[in-house]
Amino acid sequence: MEFEFEGKTEKEAIDRAAEELGLEKDDFDVEILETQKTGLFKKGYVRIRVHTGNTGGFHNKTRSDNFNRSNSDKGFVNKTVFGEPAPQDEFEQKMADFTSGLIDRMGYPGKVTILFREKSKLGLKIDSGHSSILIGKKGKNLDALQLLLNIYAGRLGREDTRVILDTENYRIRREESLVRLAYNVAEKVRESRGSVLLEPMNPFDRWLIHTTLNDINDVETKSEGDGLYKQVRVFFRGLKQP
Repeated sequence: MEFEFEGKTEKEAIDRAAEELGLEKDDFDVEILETQKTGLFKKGYVRIRVHTGNTGGFHNKTRSDNFNRSNSDKGFVNKTVFGEPAPQDEFEQKMADFTSGLIDRMGYPGKVTILFREKSKLGLKIDSGHSSILIGKKGKNLDALQLLLNIYAGRLGREDTRVILDTENYRIRREESLVRLAYNVAEKVRESRGSVLLEPMNPFDRWLIHTTLNDINDVETKSEGDGLYKQVRVFFRGLKQP
């Protein structure tokens, strides 16, 4: 299910969502729809959409470079898997076998191993000579495969576990590319005093653009469109929007 909330800051919006839904902050995914900074004649706010289902692709506290950091403040420490790429239990084995069988039937076989383990999160890695095809344009094939894995995890009774699928370190490379894109577009917007509409992106990629530019005072962002793949508009603060 999806719900929308607003707050003066991202934290306030998330806190409001948790209170009104009666959930812990780690029990739902957050997609930032729009941010507006405080100006002389307007108050700043952040509008978010909360997903309470198992979407498997993004989270307000999830970053690919944080997969193996300590989370002692949550009462646990992430277990790194370097040296332990083989499945360690029945669930991991089933997920690896399902992924392997899926790409094999597609005609692009590869070896599937465990990339990382975290609380309520499992990362799978594909080593294949067909990685570019499995990734697809802008990662859409990889996102589709990841969605299937999360559906399968739910059928195994693990709706609380988010599955992340990667190959050739695409997730990290994509994130770095988007951060560079965000700053480049922000610079163009500041010079032109106009706006730029980016290509359609999945929720996590949009979240990354929003948060990357959130601290730039004269630039704002908002999501436009319908469906999963929306576009982010980056615009100069004070520009009248249609």
